[in-house]
Amino acid sequence: MKGFLQQLFDYNFYCNKKIIEQCSGPGQVPDNCIRLFSHILNAHHIWNQRILEYPTEFGVWDLHEVDTWEDIHYENQRTSFEIVSSTDTFDKRVEYTNSTGKNFSNKLEDILFHIINHSTHHRGQIMMELRNAGIEPEPLDYVHYKR
Repeated sequence: MKGFLQQLFDYNFYCNKKIIEQCSGPGQVPDNCIRLFSHILNAHHIWNQRILEYPTEFGVWDLHEVDTWEDIHYENQRTSFEIVSSTDTFDKRVEYTNSTGKNFSNKLEDILFHIINHSTHHRGQIMMELRNAGIEPEPLDYVHYKR
């Protein structure tokens, strides 16, 4: 499980770096790309903090300037990698309060997979926004990453 989650977080890191590179280049970045990628960064941060039982720095839909994305992304990845590397059991439950104030409990492995899946979902939306703006995004399928 540990090795597989490390691979998934490496894939997530790679894909997010590609989006950051594409949005940092010349030209106008569609506003919805900024909103969606900021949300990816925020959600990843929030889940890491919930796992570690630390307060969060960002709200779910806070916006970030494109030139700050890389630093936030790196910190998210570093924190997730530390969580995965230092965990003895992924079956342990994490209790947390969501953004609307409701209490929940999920297994750590489910939360870690959710971070990856959530990012993939919103990267797909970002890729559609880029296409609609006349920008051809790079393929980010897992099989492309593994080649």
